[in-house]
Amino acid sequence: MPAPVLAYEGLGLVQGSGWLFRDLDLYVGERDRLALIGRNGAGKTTLLRLLADRIEADTGRRTIVPGTNVVLLEQEPALAGFETLRAFAVSGKDAPALHEVEAIADQIGLDLSRPASTASGGERRRAAIARALAQAPDVLLLDEPTNHLDLAAIDWLESWLNRYTGAFIAISHDRTFLTRLTRSTLWLDRGSLRRAEIGFGGFEAWQEKVFAEEARAAEKLDAKLKLELHWLQRGVTARRRRNQGRLEALNRTRAQRAAMMGPAGAAKLGIEADDVRTKSVITAEHVTKRFGERTIIKDFSLRIQRGDRIGIVGANGAGKTTLLKLLTGELAPDEGSVTLAKTLDGVIIDQQRSLLAPDKRVRDVLADGGDWIEVRGTKKHIQGYLKEFLFDPGLADARVGTLSGGERSRLLLAREFARRSNLLVLDEPTNDLDLETLDLLQEVIADYEGTVLIVSHDRDFLDRTVTVTLGLDGSGKVDIVAGGYADWERKRTPPRPTPARPERSRGATASETRPSTMLGASEQRRPTKLSYKDQRDYDLLPKRIEEIEAAIARDEAALHDPELYAQDPKRFAVLTQAIATARAEKDAAEHRWLELAEMVEALNA
Repeated sequence: MPAPVLAYEGLGLVQGSGWLFRDLDLYVGERDRLALIGRNGAGKTTLLRLLADRIEADTGRRTIVPGTNVVLLEQEPALAGFETLRAFAVSGKDAPALHEVEAIADQIGLDLSRPASTASGGERRRAAIARALAQAPDVLLLDEPTNHLDLAAIDWLESWLNRYTGAFIAISHDRTFLTRLTRSTLWLDRGSLRRAEIGFGGFEAWQEKVFAEEARAAEKLDAKLKLELHWLQRGVTARRRRNQGRLEALNRTRAQRAAMMGPAGAAKLGIEADDVRTKSVITAEHVTKRFGERTIIKDFSLRIQRGDRIGIVGANGAGKTTLLKLLTGELAPDEGSVTLAKTLDGVIIDQQRSLLAPDKRVRDVLADGGDWIEVRGTKKHIQGYLKEFLFDPGLADARVGTLSGGERSRLLLAREFARRSNLLVLDEPTNDLDLETLDLLQEVIADYEGTVLIVSHDRDFLDRTVTVTLGLDGSGKVDIVAGGYADWERKRTPPRPTPARPERSRGATASETRPSTMLGASEQRRPTKLSYKDQRDYDLLPKRIEEIEAAIARDEAALHDPELYAQDPKRFAVLTQAIATARAEKDAAEHRWLELAEMVEALNA
């Protein structure tokens, strides 16, 4: 293993009356792509701040290769005191050059002259990204980098990180982001840190294996520890397995919903009129909405049925919020109509988390200071209800201001899901949530008896929850797709068919097949088809890429065994090297195929 560029040995930090973590050993290699996983409150953000030398540890020794530039992209950039986003982006002792910041800002669609005080969450996040990347980091520490970003910006960031030659550690709730980019995983769990040389795609299998081994060991422990471990497994592993069954049910529902939808998303005429009246909760007919000369929504029709889970996706500014307000009756259309069922009773959970005052106690938020909370008509003790949302029951008297961002978001979900309602509106619900809370949120949404409208940029979350996706591209048109984000993406970018090779007709004359003498010399020499080798590569590379991906997945599965390194270090090294070699071959194959695809496109232009 090459020497690390950044490491911490025996790391420990006291928080409150005890140790947050202790005796952690952590190293970062020069090309590491690390996912940092852990529950909200486990200390993930604190660990990044320690690595960045922003705070001082109570124990441990930090070592770094001289000249290594470590840059931290914080979850909540501190913009207070800055007049514009530009002023923030070029601030600090390691301030990047303005032209570097401007180059990145142009690529991600950021107006640096925007006043910092009125900037949106997405603009603040883009400014922080431009500032961090412009500093030319050798080690990049990313704390929820996709929060508040739209799909286009997430795609851009993923592309940048794929080309990046340094090391990075990423904390993120975005499973798709982590799966695409990471090659190793750090798991911060109950004060200890585990490392596996597998990307995030193999994390859940590794986690379940660790829990299974702990369960076997717990048989020798006392009853209290057994119960503690049982609750943990039930809250994580068992929940994930139940969600697998829910995903199968979701796919069946999507198929049924697709059968009910016509080209414009409305219910087919074959459905009985009485049945439509009893099931439809929101009906939009030929809705158009304009702001000034710009048409935001154009001729949109959809009948939303009771129990539908509707996902709304698109770039910032494409009209997602406008469409949401139209569907909930907050905004009137310029043309067409939106009809809401008279019995509709909605709950809206917004991005601002405005209900959570820092000085309130948890029990004040949930139960108005009491011990009991009414959960959709049923009384539950506050401590039992807190456990359902993965809280330690002892947090009932904790102040909201002492909770992490993810814990505050989880508390808001616990409060709002307790209310009686038949319409749930979620605006970016996944921001600041850890992966276990996302599993819980998916479970709660699946069991919710009403209708759900979700605005989100979290691709994996949408794939696991929604039955219908509404996709906006900014032109006013709304794509209506039965399924999740992946289904909408497939419709938006259909696979390009392999072009047929041109055949020369037997009866063609010389003048018909020979280039015109009026063309320039370079145009006369322009090839009309791929060479034999190029065509062969173009045809065979997609299959080869699939074979390489299968080999990587097989080798990563073998690395899931947490005891492999101790029992067979040679095999561990062989597998690790094989995965690295396969990834390099896959990158080269994909690059070659993209070049050939561009050649094919040029030949057919």
